[in-house]
Amino acid sequence: MFESLIDGKPVTEGAEYLSRNPARLDDVVATIRLAGPDTVVAAAESARRAQREWAAVPAPVRGQFVAALGRLVEANADKLARLVTREIGKPLAEARGEVQEIVDTCDFFLGEGRRLYGQTVPSEMPDKQLFTFRVPVGVATVITAGNFPVAVPSWYLVPALLCGNAVVWKPAEYAAASARAFAELIWRAGLPTGVLNLVFADGQDTYDGLTQALAAGLVDKVGFTGSSAVGARIGELCGRHVQSPCLELGGKNPMVITADADLDLAVEGALFSGFGTAGQRCTSLGTVIVHEDVHDEFVARFTAAVAGAKVGAPDEDVLFGPLLDEKFASNYDDTLGWIASHHTVIGATGRITADNPRAGFTGDPAAGLFYHPVIVDGVRRDDRLFQEETFGPIVGVTTYRDLDEAIDLANAPGYGLSSSIYTTNPKSAFRFRAGIGAGMVSVNNSTSGAEAHLPFGGNGKSGNGSRQSGIWVLDQFTRWQSMNWDFSGRLQKAQMDVATITPDLSFRL
Repeated sequence: MFESLIDGKPVTEGAEYLSRNPARLDDVVATIRLAGPDTVVAAAESARRAQREWAAVPAPVRGQFVAALGRLVEANADKLARLVTREIGKPLAEARGEVQEIVDTCDFFLGEGRRLYGQTVPSEMPDKQLFTFRVPVGVATVITAGNFPVAVPSWYLVPALLCGNAVVWKPAEYAAASARAFAELIWRAGLPTGVLNLVFADGQDTYDGLTQALAAGLVDKVGFTGSSAVGARIGELCGRHVQSPCLELGGKNPMVITADADLDLAVEGALFSGFGTAGQRCTSLGTVIVHEDVHDEFVARFTAAVAGAKVGAPDEDVLFGPLLDEKFASNYDDTLGWIASHHTVIGATGRITADNPRAGFTGDPAAGLFYHPVIVDGVRRDDRLFQEETFGPIVGVTTYRDLDEAIDLANAPGYGLSSSIYTTNPKSAFRFRAGIGAGMVSVNNSTSGAEAHLPFGGNGKSGNGSRQSGIWVLDQFTRWQSMNWDFSGRLQKAQMDVATITPDLSFRL
């Protein structure tokens, strides 16, 4: 039984939830006790009590904690990756990459403990000095999705803790065992009691608890990764308390393929970004926007690549395994209903079963939530399939005539997370970069992928402009404080007592 932990003590009341292996639904990975809104509030109170003492620890010493965490994750990497694979069905190779992302994040941020720089600023008056400092925001509540159950949380938790904040972390309940394992590594790395509190709760109870905690002044920052719809609600809630949350939301990520593109490379990128993790990444490919002159050739090659891709048990060498959870399978079933009569559907659709088989499938399709990869050609800009995030193994294809039209199509759904263009013309690449509204642009690479030292985040329906990773996330978990120190021995008033230089404006050459 996994329970919420506040001040290191379990919360023993609440309903039970079963986290199941989506590749083998009869395999219960963990039993979780879901807490109520009061636990969210209590966790924030605990974090508030612990935060000042943690902030008083010198930042370079907090960096030592981050370094220790990175080494602990390395030492437990295989077990953690296998747990991720078992709990959410992510192929083992991807799960290992996810765990490596934590290590990379720690390796980057351990040095930032020595680089939380402020500035010394010259004053306009004598005998006066100006300074700026980065200070912790205080208590952060972090709510994360389960498709990246340990990597994405590390993007929040590592910099937040490094900067001297205390954190309440509410992971997705269907990935609770992975979250608990990662939290255990964080605590074992030397974090004081109460600085990180772990809460298991459903969405509505989390929202209700966060509402109470914000009203009580217990939470200073909210970080959320999840759907655009829920992110909008959290943004509205934070706005009532004059707070700016860090929102990393969904995507409808376009891939533009120009007439001069390397089509084999484009197919490889589309295959990975469209169907990796069964299309359940926020950066998954939504629509391929391919030049009309190469449309038929691209679709033929893409179709062959998808048909030959291995799908099945995630502990095998597969492109993708099952959907994350039964609720996502149900939502994806609804999404398949968006396919219209004017679409050309390539390949089988729906759940993989004995009656709806897939050639080369590995494992037992009846045991889990396995679905066919689907290509839908002929999507139009007013189609729901073109406009909305699908969060499943389905990729739309449409055509364009010139690059301006392609950029217009790429921006049309209103998301702005990730994007990609395949071209051999640098001018096209830079025109696309200038015109696309996405926070991230790839050239001759997939829409998916992140590095620990590069900003990650989106605009529009994909986020509020906040960024994770690299030095840019420090602006989410610190606030700038200015200080002026006047040692003149008298009151000097800015803009009023400033010495001035008077030029001779009547002079002419």
